[in-house]
Amino acid sequence: MTETHATTGPGAPVFPPGRYGRRREPRRRRPWLVALLLVVVIAAGAVLSLRLYRQYGDPTYDAQVLRYTEITDAQVLIEFRVTVPAGGDAICVVRARSRDGAEVGKAEVHVDAAPGETRPEIAYRLVTTARPINGEVVRCRAA
Repeated sequence: MTETHATTGPGAPVFPPGRYGRRREPRRRRPWLVALLLVVVIAAGAVLSLRLYRQYGDPTYDAQVLRYTEITDAQVLIEFRVTVPAGGDAICVVRARSRDGAEVGKAEVHVDAAPGETRPEIAYRLVTTARPINGEVVRCRAA
């Protein structure tokens, strides 16, 4: 019994010439290109992290809302505490939102800490364009 084409030995298959196009040689790997791309991605991530930390993550100026009261159709009283360096100043952004999540009031509040004081308490009356459901401190930064 003779062997058929399907039972030939192991190895690369033989294709009829010109039928399936030209066979390409295996491409040479470029490990330096992969390493270069990895370094670029890590550097870009580090730059982005540093920028976002400077914009949002300064732990020296930390705000905590104590309460929001006196809610009417035109205002809300926001009471908050800010951690600042002793004798330092801060600018805090406060805002109020309506029931549907829309921003109905926003203001920048200047906070002065007395010498030796690091956590001044502030009460700020925020004027709104509609009835708010809350008051919040968005962020604080050095003045």
